[in-house]
Amino acid sequence: MRSARGEATRLLSRAAPRKPEDPAAWPVWRRLIPHVLALADHTDPATDTIRMCLLLGRAGEFLEEQGDLPRSIDQLRRAYEGDRRLLGADHPNTLASRNNLAYAYQSAGNLARAIELHEQNLADLLRVLGPDHPNTLTTRNNLAQAYKQSGDLDRAIPLLEQNLADRLRVLGADHPNTLISRNNLATAYKSAGDLARAIELHEQNLADRLRVLGPDHPNTLTTRNNLAQAYRAAGDPVRAIELHEQNLADRLRVLGPDHPNTLNSRNNTASILRAAGDPRRAVELFEPLLADAERALGANHPLAGAIRHNLALARRQLASARRPQA
Repeated sequence: MRSARGEATRLLSRAAPRKPEDPAAWPVWRRLIPHVLALADHTDPATDTIRMCLLLGRAGEFLEEQGDLPRSIDQLRRAYEGDRRLLGADHPNTLASRNNLAYAYQSAGNLARAIELHEQNLADLLRVLGPDHPNTLTTRNNLAQAYKQSGDLDRAIPLLEQNLADRLRVLGADHPNTLISRNNLATAYKSAGDLARAIELHEQNLADRLRVLGPDHPNTLTTRNNLAQAYRAAGDPVRAIELHEQNLADRLRVLGPDHPNTLNSRNNTASILRAAGDPRRAVELFEPLLADAERALGANHPLAGAIRHNLALARRQLASARRPQA
């Protein structure tokens, strides 16, 4: 006879979609997640099974997608620790769990912890799976992204260039992970001030993602956002505003109003309006956005902090514009 815990784990695992990053799966995950978390809260991690670890790992990925980073990290850490205990440190599932935990720390802005885990994971993946394994390439990409977020472009750009070349060779030009590598390299070039190469890569990537993934795929929307940001940096606010407004409408429709990427599109739209000389309209957009971000993500989320900073800049610019000239 099955135990109640084992039966609950089996039923939830069977119902849980396999791709937590797929928006089509999110309605199912939203119904399941309270039950998964209740199961986790009422069971001892020391008794977790492989099936339980897999369920918690998927739940953690879904929570990370939704911007619920504290609970995401809790589930991903438990999944990783369970996999390491049950399967061993070198098992591919354990290495994948560590990658997912590092990525959640990265999303939460804990870059020191993320880089530590990614560096450890890359060394182990190179040893266990080899340099061309897709998981090795994913971890190298994530480590490079963490370096970029920390401002270390000297380490980030060579890794991203190497990873794009390897993914082109191993996976092919149209593989979604190859398109991710090209996107990430383009954003790094933008951060380094090489706007011509950044725009060229983003334009190529947007065309390819529209063809391969379709206009509503989250990665297509990400590329359009990043191209708009590159246009803005290059001093082309007209094209930047047009793309940001289109992307915001599409993200509202596809992802919903509280998704972190939708909130980020609202932030980028307001920011470009402020930079283009319309601080009044920017303040009007930032004020409700800050309230929504703090409600959906929490006041301490990195995006909420960025919005708060941008609102202060817009208010200062608006006050300066209203001040009588001497």
